[in-house]
Amino acid sequence: MTITATDVKSLRERTGAGMMECKKALEEAKGNMDQAVDLLRKRGLAAAAKKASRIASEGMVHAYIHPGGRLGVLLEVNCETDFVAKNTDFQSMVRDISMQIAATNPKWIRREEVPAATVEHEMVIYRDQALASNKPAQVVEKIALGKLEKFYSESCLLEQPFVKDDKLKVADLVQNQVAKLGENLSVRRFVRFEVGEGLEKRQDDFVSEVMKQAAS
Repeated sequence: MTITATDVKSLRERTGAGMMECKKALEEAKGNMDQAVDLLRKRGLAAAAKKASRIASEGMVHAYIHPGGRLGVLLEVNCETDFVAKNTDFQSMVRDISMQIAATNPKWIRREEVPAATVEHEMVIYRDQALASNKPAQVVEKIALGKLEKFYSESCLLEQPFVKDDKLKVADLVQNQVAKLGENLSVRRFVRFEVGEGLEKRQDDFVSEVMKQAAS
């Protein structure tokens, strides 16, 4: 049977598990929502939603400096205890996310942070593009919403495909660690500095450069 994006979203809202984990659970449960919830609970992934309400005030600030000193990222990721902050899996995740930021230059952490005026501005453009392509009026809004989702996936850190495994979103990476480490984890803030940013200069392919660094 076909598993729709709406099904996956509904299961994620019920469990707090990652999108890919929800999709896999629904496929195994042949679309049965309650069975999919049970599968996620058995794997410890459904607990992520409950953990999300707990205070995360520990954690770490990680600095990633790209070789050559032309690009740098400061990132704060929070957890609940100093014990987890010292965990190598947690620290590895933080490092991976800092390299994600270096490579993809997101503007926001999550879609809820995008100003309403920015969202409306993008939607106006997308609607105009659809109308200019002579798309039927009844599908213009659907096309615009689809393009808005792409905008989120490019501009919001947690919505982006993970650069080391594009089958996962960064949000899925975090939720998987929540399930593994047993604590609420939160990407709180970041800053990204690039030499000459805003000035006219040559274009650098930081995605491939950072990926080579990540693999080393």
